[in-house]
Amino acid sequence: MNTVLEHRTWRYATKKFDATKKVSDKDLETLLEATRLSASSYGLQPYHIFVISDQETKEKLKPVSWGQSQITDASHIIVFANAADFGEELVDDFVENVSNTRNIPLDGLKGYSDFLKSKLMGLPKDTKSNWTARQAYIAFGNLMQAAAELKIDTCPIEGFESDKYNEILGLSDKNLSAVVVLAVGYRSEEDETQHLPKVRKSKEELFTLI
Repeated sequence: MNTVLEHRTWRYATKKFDATKKVSDKDLETLLEATRLSASSYGLQPYHIFVISDQETKEKLKPVSWGQSQITDASHIIVFANAADFGEELVDDFVENVSNTRNIPLDGLKGYSDFLKSKLMGLPKDTKSNWTARQAYIAFGNLMQAAAELKIDTCPIEGFESDKYNEILGLSDKNLSAVVVLAVGYRSEEDETQHLPKVRKSKEELFTLI
């Protein structure tokens, strides 16, 4: 089987993690760098990612995550928080980064900066929030697939109280809101889910070739 497909077939939403197994610093760094390199609209990356290994913090998050054991048993909990709102600073910071990274004078990027602001600044707040959340999900998907390539297990989690996460992690003060969570670690031998066939729509049902 093609290696790309092998990774995706191997991956599943791990329901029970082995709490004794931890992701190494080296592998974690690879996962985070793969996530940092993810695509985003205009390259703006309007989100922040919290990587949680502290057991006390995980214990606080478990009750507001529907009591799911993955929160406390996984090696790391990775919380993707989107920008709840933004102003011109989002574009200004990005353009400054482009200038520094590519050695382009800021004056030479003014036209692009003005273009980005014309497309984004006039959006309603809820539209901005929905857009930034979608960008976070792109990075989220990249992290999940990178983990599969390293044979590191994951479980995507949307079953949590976002406002409580915001409170516990102090996100609201940073103009951020928790949008999706990924538990990262290694499957327990007791997790029966790993032995079940993957259920997906057939190619005929899912795809239309035009």
